Amino acid sequence: MKDDRRSRFRDAHSDRDTAEHVPLTPQTQSPAYRLAFADEDFLCRDELRPVRLQLELLKPQLLLEEHEITSTIVLFGGARIPDPVNKDKARTRTLADLSSFYDEAREFSRLMTEKSKLSGCRENVIVTGGGPGVMEAGNRGAADAGGCSIGLSIVLPHEQAPNEYVTPELSFNFHYFAIRKMHFLMRARAICVFPGGFGTMDELFESLTLIQTGRMERVPFLLFGREFWEKVINWDALADAGTISDQDLDLFRFVDTAQEAMALIENWEPAPPRDSLPGREK
Repeated sequence: MKDDRRSRFRDAHSDRDTAEHVPLTPQTQSPAYRLAFADEDFLCRDELRPVRLQLELLKPQLLLEEHEITSTIVLFGGARIPDPVNKDKARTRTLADLSSFYDEAREFSRLMTEKSKLSGCRENVIVTGGGPGVMEAGNRGAADAGGCSIGLSIVLPHEQAPNEYVTPELSFNFHYFAIRKMHFLMRARAICVFPGGFGTMDELFESLTLIQTGRMERVPFLLFGREFWEKVINWDALADAGTISDQDLDLFRFVDTAQEAMALIENWEPAPPRDSLPGREK
């Protein structure tokens, strides 16, 4: 971490280190004596939730700024989709068939990272949820290209360590889903969604809603696997029912290959955020 302090006051690191080496007395061993910012029990109190939310927003922000990363390419997708070499171990035949999208995610990330390297890995950096499946494929493709990639992990009761392909200096861990989602989308230049389950659906619809309502600029929003997405979601029925507008179906595109996705992103015409909601009466 670079030291660019301009303050003439003694820094927090020095005082924390000093406080750890004071004589042991009943007073210094009391929890009340601990420096507030170095007291983990204090920071985990319910009353400190606003502070923890701020810290989770700020830490990745500062580190990404230090790495001069200005834009990202977001990959969402199922943790259960296997590497094709392991598809015979898949829980269902469908998961085994969907393993082809592991390769597509890996190839797409490799191609995108080749371009990202031209900017010194500052623009269009691949970002995933840091886990297995499609997430692993995304980080792996970036590693194949010799570039960097971001992993935004979340603490779950059953979750293991981040996949081995995330750039260590860009491997973050979150407690709050909401802050993690903000970091997914704050720098997004494109959003790519691969087949997945509840988590992928959540990320898909929240991101799409931000664009639909004009809360976020339009970016290439690509759903990999038309057959999968048209089978699990009846998009036309939503429009026919009037719960979304026909124009909302134009907010995303279906693709099946990494090459299709690259072509759409490279030829995307920038569009401003919506200033109205089609189909909704004022």
